Amino acid sequence: MAGGGTLGAGRERAKRGKPSKRKKKKRVGFVLDMTPLVDIAFLLLTFFMFTTTMTTPQIMQMFIPPQTDDVKVKCSELFTLRVRGDGKVFYNPCEDAPQYVQMKDLKKLMFDANLKLKNKLITVLKIDDNVAYDVVIRVLDELNLVEGDLVPAFQKENLPRERRFTIAPMTEKDLEEIKPL
Repeated sequence: MAGGGTLGAGRERAKRGKPSKRKKKKRVGFVLDMTPLVDIAFLLLTFFMFTTTMTTPQIMQMFIPPQTDDVKVKCSELFTLRVRGDGKVFYNPCEDAPQYVQMKDLKKLMFDANLKLKNKLITVLKIDDNVAYDVVIRVLDELNLVEGDLVPAFQKENLPRERRFTIAPMTEKDLEEIKPL
């Protein structure tokens, strides 16, 4: 082990046979230029970014006309929905006492009330300030689903469907009537 060094370093293999007159080929190092590869990768990345569709935010458009004068309405045609701060929904026709209704039963309740009054029902939606946004959207969705069932029902009776709907502010009296026990 005298002399040090690594095994096989600087040692060439002993040639067998006659020495040849050919030149020994030098091995050239292999170098790969990565610049074009990076350019292509960024071009593909920007292409796919521009051609994919981004998710659009879901917006529910509501057009509420400006409030003018008070409108006189028959009490028998009025149907009030109140949404309490904890997400519970209460309804009352005319000036009856509010009653609790589950979200799954809201569609049937509204359908029956509209059929009973032959398209003269006015729905008033009153929402507490503390209600979660998704609860309000679910109530509005249920009211929109009712319309899909009401239009064919009124077409059978040759009545045009007129949707009468308003959003009113929740008053202290409303909150007192639906307060939790």
